[in-house]
Amino acid sequence: MTTRLYYLDPYRTTFDASVTTPVAVGDRQHVVLDQTAFYPTSGGQPFDTGTLGPARVLEVIDHDDHITHVIDRAVDAGARVTGVIDWTRRFDHMQQHTGQHVLSAAFDRLMQARTESFHLGALSATIDLAKEVSAKDILTAEDEANRIVWEDRPVSVRVAAADEVASLPLRKPPTRSGPLRLIDIEDFDLSACGGTHVARTGGIGIIAVVGAEKFRSGTRIEFVCGTRALTRFRDWRDAFAATQRHLSVAPAELAAGVERLQTESKTLRRATRALQERLAVHEAGALLHRGERLDDRVVVVEALDGWDAAGLKALATAAAAAEPKSAIALLTTTAPALVVIARGREGGIDASAVLKSLIGRFGGKGGGKGDLAQAGGLIGDRAELIAVAQEFLRA
Repeated sequence: MTTRLYYLDPYRTTFDASVTTPVAVGDRQHVVLDQTAFYPTSGGQPFDTGTLGPARVLEVIDHDDHITHVIDRAVDAGARVTGVIDWTRRFDHMQQHTGQHVLSAAFDRLMQARTESFHLGALSATIDLAKEVSAKDILTAEDEANRIVWEDRPVSVRVAAADEVASLPLRKPPTRSGPLRLIDIEDFDLSACGGTHVARTGGIGIIAVVGAEKFRSGTRIEFVCGTRALTRFRDWRDAFAATQRHLSVAPAELAAGVERLQTESKTLRRATRALQERLAVHEAGALLHRGERLDDRVVVVEALDGWDAAGLKALATAAAAAEPKSAIALLTTTAPALVVIARGREGGIDASAVLKSLIGRFGGKGGGKGDLAQAGGLIGDRAELIAVAQEFLRA
C-alpha cells in the first residue's frame, strides 16, 4: 500500500521514501515506494514528473492499492530515495483542474449544463457539456467563473463517509461507493475528486474559454487557466501585432483587413487561372516542338516554373488535344512536386497507371483516368523525377 502524500498536501514538492518493489521492464524500471507525492494519471489529470534520486520519473501509474513510478534507471530494493516534483507541471495541473471545477459549476448553476467528462491536455483542457450552449451562455459562464476566481474563495478537501454522501449537494452524482474525497469551493461547488487543487480560487489566476464546438448532443468547451492563459495571450498578442504590421491597420480593422486580402487573393487566382488557360493554347505547340520524337509518338517531360496545378492541367490537356500521339508529363519546380500526366487519343500510355508508378517511387497522393491524371507531394531530385517519368512514358 502506497501512502499518497499529494492527498495530504498538493503543494509539497519533495519527500523521502523507501523502494519496496523495483521491477525491470525493458530499458526502464517500474518502482513502488512506501509513500509518494507523485500524482498518477487519474480522473482526466495527467501524472507528475520529476526525479527519484538520480532517476527521472517518466510516468506514474495508479494500481488502486499501490502506485508505480516508471523511471529511466535502476534503483535497489530497500533504498532510500528523495523525490522531487516538477512544480511547474504540478501547479499548472492544479490551476487547470481547479479551474475546471469552477467553470463546470458555473455552467451547471446558470444553464443546467452538466459536465459529462473532463480532459486535461498539454496545451489546453476541455469539458464536454450534456447540452448545447450558445456563445452568450459561454460568456456568461466565463464571467461567473472568473468572479469566483477573483473573490479568492477557499478550496477545502475533506472525506465524506458513505452514509453521508446521499445527503450532500454534490454537483455530479458519484460513480463509486464508499467514502469519497470531496473538493469544496466555498458556497459554489462540491464535487468528488481525487485530483490536486489550489488552496484558494485566486491561485487559478484566470479562466479563459478559447474554443467551443458541438459535440454529440452537447458542447465541447476548450479553456485555459492561469499560466496557460498568459502564454496563450502572449502568443495571440504577438501574432496579432505581426499581422497588424503587415496589413498596416488598426486592431479593430484587423478582421476586415484579412477579409480584404482573402478577396484580393481569390480574384488574383481566378485571373491567373484564366490567363494560364489562354496561354496554354499557345504554349502547347512550343511544348510539343521541344518533345522527344519516338517513331510517330511525341514524349514530353518537363518541369515548368510559374505554373500552378490548374495551369499545368490546362497546358497538358491542350498539348494532348493538339497531338493525338502524344504522352505528356509536366511537373512543377516546387518541392514537393506536383505532376500532371496526359495523353493524346493515340498516346499509347495509361496516364493513371503511369501516375501510380510515380507515386510508388516518389510518394504523394493523386489519381485520375487513362487520359489524364495528377498528383501532389512527390519528393525527390528533380532530374531523377524527370528521368523516371521519361522512362515510364517511353515504355
